[in-house]
Amino acid sequence: MGEWRGFAVDLGASNGRTVLGRYDGDKLEMQEVTRFLNIPVSLNGTMHWNFLGLYQEVLMGLAKVCASGKYPSTVGVDSWAVDFGLLDRHGELMGNPRHYRDHHNDGMVQEVLDRVSAEKVYALTGIQTMQINTIYQLMYLKLYRQELLERAQNMLLIPDLMTYFLTGVQASEFTNVTTTQLFNPLSGTWSLELISLLGLPERLFGPIVRPLEILGMIRDGVLGTGHYQKIKVVTVGEHDTASAVFAIPHEAGDYAYISSGTWSLVGIVSPKPIICEETRRHNFTNEGGVNGDYRVLKNVMGLWLWQEVKRQLDQKGEPKSFADLVQMAERAKPLQAVIDPDDPVFLAPENMITAVQTYCQRTGQSPLVELGDICRVILESLALKYRWVIETLEEITGRSLSVIHIIGGGVYNKALCQWTADATNRLVLAGPAEATVIGNLSAQLISVGELAGITDVPALVRRSCETKQYEPKLDRAIWDEGYTNLLKLL
Repeated sequence: MGEWRGFAVDLGASNGRTVLGRYDGDKLEMQEVTRFLNIPVSLNGTMHWNFLGLYQEVLMGLAKVCASGKYPSTVGVDSWAVDFGLLDRHGELMGNPRHYRDHHNDGMVQEVLDRVSAEKVYALTGIQTMQINTIYQLMYLKLYRQELLERAQNMLLIPDLMTYFLTGVQASEFTNVTTTQLFNPLSGTWSLELISLLGLPERLFGPIVRPLEILGMIRDGVLGTGHYQKIKVVTVGEHDTASAVFAIPHEAGDYAYISSGTWSLVGIVSPKPIICEETRRHNFTNEGGVNGDYRVLKNVMGLWLWQEVKRQLDQKGEPKSFADLVQMAERAKPLQAVIDPDDPVFLAPENMITAVQTYCQRTGQSPLVELGDICRVILESLALKYRWVIETLEEITGRSLSVIHIIGGGVYNKALCQWTADATNRLVLAGPAEATVIGNLSAQLISVGELAGITDVPALVRRSCETKQYEPKLDRAIWDEGYTNLLKLL
């Protein structure tokens, strides 16, 4: 069939990239085409995404590939979740989309819960309550920007907005829709009951499309004429975590996964959503997968803590590389203290180093003075929190999760991977780091028949990418003691 080429657009909350994928019938190869910053813009007290700038970056990447003669046959777009743009009756974008960290979302969780109980919202959606969710952003517009909702004819999440301007097709992709807290996974449709209870316009919630479908073609005028018009735009796992989990190189049997980056998304893949009092009480979420399954997971603060330590050192004029910090952590004494990484004090402290030290003092633990000790406590505590999430999932599901797949940028932190194996007493398989792009490209391969189906993806990933294996090493007793100390903090 010759070499297949696909074009992946991967938009993250801090930067984006375009990637050319090539498949020769055996292995998938990737070449980064462009990389660009995604910097929010504050205007009149509101934080926005620069969507027009992102769109231009996507076009520049696509034009660069085509100018080289390497025309892709397909394009797929993934991005972060929950944020959206509104379209008017002419299909025009009504302003740049708001940023999920915009302070106008403050208090909107309570506004929703004043109208619908937390128990009912969870029963209808299976999604964890987080202020950033689409439901709370729309509640702000209903209360304070009603004129926008009155004019709007459709709401499209960020990747859907991007594919709309590429193809002219307005549709909402399943995996990203499930994150809005306005989708009912039991019915497989928008939760019209919840939408009605909140008084949101039903017309905003358009057709839902599944991944692995051809959405349309690059339309006239986007990049010109000729070869551009032959490029298909397909629906991938448009939520970036959905694409990442799709690329897990798993074999037979149950497993847990950790999508490791600024956030750690710790969970399992389930054929159906798991919506019960236990998952609600522990704030687990049910997000859609590429093949119609569900990612039952919990957000753990992740390497945000680690990144903030580095940022603080950089600001002080004492810069350290991540490799330096890992080496310092490895030389420190193990399990001197434990923190709960998800304690609110670590969400956005002015000084992460001080926040960790203060937390340890407040909880009656050993004071941490050396930087290496602080770094080690952060990584060990993340590993112990992963254990709590996985053991809780085992209790809820009755499944034995003996293997953990770590994907994403966190695979480069070998200390965290090893200590995750130690803390959980489980085999850890780390890789691929580029799981999101691989999942995006794999969905494109299936959509045009280059791969027979979803069951071919894990083997393709194993052929194309290296993974590293970590087995438990350190004494169980010291990790069990650390876990007991963590449980006291939860």
